[in-house]
Amino acid sequence: QVQLVESGGGLLQAGGSWRLSCAASGRPFNTIDMGWYRRAPGKERESVELITRGGSSNYADSVKDRFIISRDNAKNMVYLQMNSLKPEDTAVYYCNARVVLDRINTYWGQGTQVTVSS
Repeated sequence: QVQLVESGGGLLQAGGSWRLSCAASGRPFNTIDMGWYRRAPGKERESVELITRGGSSNYADSVKDRFIISRDNAKNMVYLQMNSLKPEDTAVYYCNARVVLDRINTYWGQGTQVTVSS
């Protein structure tokens, strides 16, 4: 089992920057692939950014060159640095953990609301 707790959501201004954090516990952090997803009002949940155990990352086109995912294996933390925020970034952001053993196990945080006003 992996437990995830997000923090850092809030009401933000377009053009600004903000950082979300996610604390993971339950198994060695360096065995977990981590990611951020989001669900905007009326839309399906979508992948925002992923970062593997080895530190490789990939981004959704909608956030490329604006959002940066990072992880601190010593602190069991993953972060999402959000820059040049847009109103369309408004969503509930979820931290995700993926553990690959004999099968893929996926875990989710409770979500944190990010609202970007124009």
